[in-house]
Amino acid sequence: MARKILIIDDDADFVGTLSKRLLANKYDVTVAFDAVQGLAKAHKEKPDLILLDISMPAGGGESFFRNIKQSVNTATIPVILLTAHNDSMLRAKFMQQGAHAFITKPYEPQELMSEIKKALGD
Repeated sequence: MARKILIIDDDADFVGTLSKRLLANKYDVTVAFDAVQGLAKAHKEKPDLILLDISMPAGGGESFFRNIKQSVNTATIPVILLTAHNDSMLRAKFMQQGAHAFITKPYEPQELMSEIKKALGD
């Protein structure tokens, strides 16, 4: 059975490109375009991994990350931050709070796929 990855990002073009790459690598992909949608999908669909942008409407990635890590139902889902924020303090904060990885956009496809495989234990 294909592993399910939830992409949460408000950039439709970016999501489309990333979805195609993940589908080509045999992952099942689900998408949310803001943090509120993402939270609902994370609880309903129980993805194996979440790829999360930080800057989004409706709460943004930081509040989503806090919520997901505080919920018993979703706390163990690995989260990879995929963001345009290249801030070492922000990176350190998310990593201390349990993020699996923090990747800056534009990202290197091989780096992302490597981190996805590590997060999923593949």
